[in-house]
Order: sequence, then C-alpha cells, then structure tokens
Amino acid sequence: MASQALILPATDTETDIGTTQISLFAVPGMHCAGCIGKIENGLARTPGIASARVNLSAKRVAIEHDPALSPPDLRAAIAALGFEAEPLADPGVDMAAAENRMLIRALAVAGFAAMNIMLLSVSVWSGAEGGTRQMFHWLSALIALPTVAYAGRPFFRSAWAAVRQGRTNMDVPISIGVLLTTGMSVYETLIGGEDAWFDGAVMLLFFLLAGRCLDSLMGGRARAGVAALLKQSAPGAMLLDDSGQSRWVAASALRPGMVMLVAAGERLAADGRVMEGDSGIDIAFLTGESAPVRVRPGDLVQAGALNIDGPIRVVVTAAGPDTVIADIARLMEEAAQGKSRYVRLADRAARYYAPSVHLLSALSFAGWMIAGAGVHQSLLIAVAVLLITCPCALGLAVPAAQIVACGALMKRGVLVKDGSALERLAEVDEALFDKTGTLTLGRPVPRDLAGLAAEDRAVLLALVQGSRHPLSVALRQALEGEGVVPATLTDLREQAGEGMTGRLGDEAVALGRPRSLITLFDLAAEYRRGDQAVLLRFTDALRPDAVETLAELRAMGLKTLIASGDRPEALTEIARQTATTAIGHLRPQDKLALIERLRASGHKVLMVGDGLNDGPALAAGHASMAPASASDASQLAADAVFLGDRLAPVAMAVRAARRTVQVVKQNFALAIGYNLFAVPLAITGHVTPLVAAVAMSTSSLIVIANALRLKGAAR
Repeated sequence: MASQALILPATDTETDIGTTQISLFAVPGMHCAGCIGKIENGLARTPGIASARVNLSAKRVAIEHDPALSPPDLRAAIAALGFEAEPLADPGVDMAAAENRMLIRALAVAGFAAMNIMLLSVSVWSGAEGGTRQMFHWLSALIALPTVAYAGRPFFRSAWAAVRQGRTNMDVPISIGVLLTTGMSVYETLIGGEDAWFDGAVMLLFFLLAGRCLDSLMGGRARAGVAALLKQSAPGAMLLDDSGQSRWVAASALRPGMVMLVAAGERLAADGRVMEGDSGIDIAFLTGESAPVRVRPGDLVQAGALNIDGPIRVVVTAAGPDTVIADIARLMEEAAQGKSRYVRLADRAARYYAPSVHLLSALSFAGWMIAGAGVHQSLLIAVAVLLITCPCALGLAVPAAQIVACGALMKRGVLVKDGSALERLAEVDEALFDKTGTLTLGRPVPRDLAGLAAEDRAVLLALVQGSRHPLSVALRQALEGEGVVPATLTDLREQAGEGMTGRLGDEAVALGRPRSLITLFDLAAEYRRGDQAVLLRFTDALRPDAVETLAELRAMGLKTLIASGDRPEALTEIARQTATTAIGHLRPQDKLALIERLRASGHKVLMVGDGLNDGPALAAGHASMAPASASDASQLAADAVFLGDRLAPVAMAVRAARRTVQVVKQNFALAIGYNLFAVPLAITGHVTPLVAAVAMSTSSLIVIANALRLKGAAR
C-alpha cells in the first residue's frame, strides 16, 4: 500500500489508508542497497509500523503506520537506524536534487580552498623558514579549517551515523583521515613545527567530492516517470447533472456514475464507458499505436485518452487511484524498487575495503608504539596509512568510467540517465522487445500507392494536406516524398469521424473510414471518387535495421523475445522476419509477470519498449531502453533513451556497457595495485602525510586517465 502515497494528490504529510496512515519522510543519507534494506527491515520491526518502502532515487521513505504514531515518533524510529529524516509535506520534493546542489557547492569550496592552500604551500616547499613559514601555515589553517568543516559534512554525517549504529562504511576512514590530518597540522602549527598538511587534507576532500558528485549526478530518476505518467490525465471534466446542466469538476472529485461531457480535443479525466457519441480517441500514450481507436456507445475508455473527432458522453467507472493509468503508475513505482536494491560494484568493494583500512592504520600505530617511536611519530605514520589508502581512486573508479561512457553514447544518440544502468546493461542475457513503436517505427506507412493513377494521387494529396489524422499525415508524407503535385479541389472540408470530402470539378471525392467488410484491416482508409472506391492499406514498418540488430544481440549471447499487447496473428510476420519468438495479448501486468518469471529462472532481462503499457516492464527490467518517440512516462522509466529510426543503438549500448564494466574493473585493479605498492612504504614510515596525499591524488588521476579510454566505447 505504501506506493499509493506516491501517486495520490496530498496536501499534508500523512495520507489516510483505511485504519492506517502513510507518512513521507526525506532521508538524504541513503546511498546504496544496504541502506534500503536497513531502513525497510528496521522500520517493519518497529511496533505500530505496518510497512515501509524506500525510494532511493528520490531519497525518501513512505511509512504505513498506526495513526497513534506522530511524525516525531517516526522520525525517531528512522534516527535509531542511523539516518536523519525530515517529514515531507510535499511528495513532489526532490531530495536527490537538493543533495546534488549541496555536493556541488561543497566541491566548489574545496576546489577553491585547495588552489589557494597549494599556492601558500609552494612558498613553504621553496624553503621559507621561521616566522615566514609559520605565517604561511597559519594562513593555510585559516582557509583549511572552515573548508574542512563545510566540505567534509557529507562524509562526517555518514560516518557518524554508521559509527552510532556500531557499523562502518567507506566514509569512516575518509573522515578519520581528514580529521586526523587536519588535527595534526593544527598541532604542528601551534608548536612551530616544520610541516603541516592542510593542503593534503583539503585536496583529499576535493577528489573525494568529485567522485561523490559524479556518482550523485548519475542517480536514477524513476520517480519522474511516475509523475509524468500521472500528468497524462486531465485536471477535471465537464459533468452533466440530472437537470441537464453542465459544470466543471476537478478530477479528484469525480466518482463512479457521474456523466462526463468530453469535447473533441479534450483528454479524459477518469475511466468510463461511452454512453453517447461516435469518435476516434488517441491512446498512443497507453499502447504506442499511432492510429486512433474508434469508440461507440458501450465501449470502455481510459483516463488520459485524447478525444479527437467529436463530442462524447462518458459515464465514469473509475476515478483517481482506481483508474488504469494509476494502476500502471503503482506497478511502475513498485517495479522500480528492484533496481534500487541492485548492489553496485563500488558498494561491493566498500564492504571489505573500509575494515581493512582501519585495521592497517591501527596495526601501524600499535606497531610503531611498541617499537618505541612515540605517540607523535606513530600517529603521523597511522595518518599517512589512512591517507595513502583513502578510497579516492576507488571512489572515482566507477563514476569516472560511467561519465565518459555515457558521454560517448550521447554523441551516438543514446542518452543514459543512471550510471548503474551501465553495470546492469552489461549483465543482461535476455532482451524483450515491444512491437509497435519499438521494433516497428510506430507510425503508419501506406501500401499499394503505385497502383493509383497519377490524377488520383494528386487528388489524394489535396485531400490529406488539410488533415492532421495520422493516416492523412502518412499519406501526405509519402506522396510529397514522391514529388506529387496536389490537385485543385473545391468545397474541401473535414467531417468529424468520417474524413475529408471535396469536389474535383463536378465529381465528388472523399477519403475516410472504409465502409465495407474489409475493415478487418487494422490500418485502412477508403478513397472514393464518384461511384468508385479504392481501399488504401497501411502498415507499421519494421525499423530499417531491426533484423540485423536482433541477430547481433543473439550473437552477443542474448536471447530475444517479442512481448506485445497486439493480437498473436498480427505478430506472425514480424516474428518470421526477425527469427524471434513472439507472445501477444500481453497487458502491462502480464509483461511484468513475464519479466518476474524470467528473473526467477536466473535471467537478467533487458526490456525495450515505448508505450505507457510498457512502463511497469521498463521499470522492472534489469535494464531498460526506450526510443525517443516513446511516451514521456516510458522515457523516464527507462534507463536509456535512443534517438532516430534505427534499432542499432540497443546493441551498441550493450557493447559499450560491457566495455565500461571492464574499464571499471581495471580501475579497481589499478587502485588496489597502487595500495599494494604504497601501503608498505607508509607502514614502514617512508611516507609523510603530504607525500601520501600527493600519491593518493596521483592514483586518482591514473584512474581518470584510464576511464578516458572509453571515449571510443560507443562504436
């Protein structure tokens, strides 16, 4: 039930759901799959809390709880798990964006301070002595202390929250290293020592913040897909009461049994059944089909559908959270949680890295104390170990590679929205494709025009030039592409639901709905000239490289499958052309169930789709892609969007993702190799904190240089 709080309009922090309430809290300290499990499982064990659901991309948690529990009680329960939380009065608040802004400000401050402290350090390295050296140390301290306090907050807060709960994370050794280095530098400055390492501490923060910013900016935007989806519905509708009077009512006030008056050009605000009228409705946002669907009395219509031709009266059958579009939104929100729980390579490395760093530093301090070096010297060596093993290179290993790869893919027309999607895309072993708008172009293409006489082609062009019907647009584009010149018609007009009519001299001409039994064809129009009638058939053509792309994916080791809502017989020809098995008559929940079955059998699925009905499957897939022609909700639910009419970007993205993961692993190997070489030097006392900071920065630059090789990954 928690997902309902994410789609219902709310004016308060709490939403009533039966005998329980749902409260939303912003939790900016969540960073990984481990945080999700800790919060959801921990809150579920709290008395009075029925369940909790985390949305990692939006940095919030929805808690279903007993009304007796107040927001301060819930906030305390989250705090007991080691996370700061604030009640959210507005479910639309984007905490991820707020965190991005905070990290960018911290990075800017650290970068500015590092440059100035390095300038002061140059004078010290050049041989400044006595009072001059002390003055430069104090100036560095004046810059470094407020910088460390401000720019180090993301790490200090995370580390303190972990320590309070008796656990560790990557931010614990970072915080200890930065604070010890700063503290030792202040001590050396106070006693007039020769060395201070303010530059190392601030430079360390700068590199760490650079990695954290890159990672944060690549965060997911699954919630935006749900928001865009819900905007498809109209804000309200004109209602007809028992007295025959009409009045406008907000969508939130609509109830089953009410009668809506839907004019041509308006969207429906609720699901319903047509009572009166005959019109075409555009449900491309739901099915991806470009051709309008004809509706007559008794037919069902959905919220968000666009009424094209003429006015209709619709009796409401479902409104608000009970509509089809709201059900799909819930499916998308719930399915997206599976991606949030994905454990990234960096998270896996962090599990073992932080405890190892702590142990090495503690053993170094203890060993030198036992050897009689004294507290001061032992502490300097321990700090050097912490600095030289600081996970800057590891922190940059993943986001640096992902940023470069995403930039290369963007130049080739593939927009990747979530860095972790590249890791997931590299792991897929099965690809599911929707048909209409995905394997096909999603727009009608006329057939058999070559059989028409030249004069008829000119008449047709004159008829369709003034219409915006999808079939008319397709005819106009095809005829103009052949260089046809339109005939001169008189009395040209468009009749709602019937088509275009006009006169060629004394002869009546028309283009409209087929009036014969040949309407079995899904896409067809009838051209009438006098007493003669010609059926114009349309097809939804395959993308020009669909066959080659599916074959290439199979050559890369992926199984391919067509999963469509179309009738099975409509899939036969495409299945034959692409040598791919096809399953038809699939509803959104059926596609979702198919992905769940494949996942349960050990497969990692790449979902490629474009319609609103593909939204839940796009959110549930291990990785997902959508064409730029897809609905807004589908584009935002997908991990990547590809441009143009070609399907090749799908295979290209898989290749680039696999290459990116290889480079990430190389970066980890470089970082670990650097540690294997540098750590013994630090433990044996051959490295000062300054040299350690420089070495750490050098390892980060090496990792970045290796990542830049991915500029040619998208080929």
